[in-house]
Amino acid sequence: VQLQASGGGLVQAGGSLRLSCAASGRSFSTYSLGWFRQAPGKEREFVAAVVAAVGWSGGITYYADSVKGRFTISRDNAKNTVFLQMNALKPEDTAVYYCAAGRVRTGVRDQRNYDYWGQGTQVTVSS
Repeated sequence: VQLQASGGGLVQAGGSLRLSCAASGRSFSTYSLGWFRQAPGKEREFVAAVVAAVGWSGGITYYADSVKGRFTISRDNAKNTVFLQMNALKPEDTAVYYCAAGRVRTGVRDQRNYDYWGQGTQVTVSS
């Protein structure tokens, strides 16, 4: 699986951006997908994840407390793409955002559980 993230940019505080991550390869729908971010001088941290669906279950989403209510993760399995809609952006959201894929159903907040990573896209929020 190869991942290509896009959609980053410069935005003012309070604005919105939508990140996309397109995947190549097979069995996209069987992977859980996550977004992580890394700010300058800080460790990479979990942002959001959507679990792979199994039968009628799955598709559950998880968020970091810092983005809950402002960010929304979604996936389009037909297009092999995962999205991160970011609203009400704050300067502290400034970071390089990475998408990741892994065969994980629990522990989606732990980056060690992801096997594939995109190259990252820069998000800068000005005050």
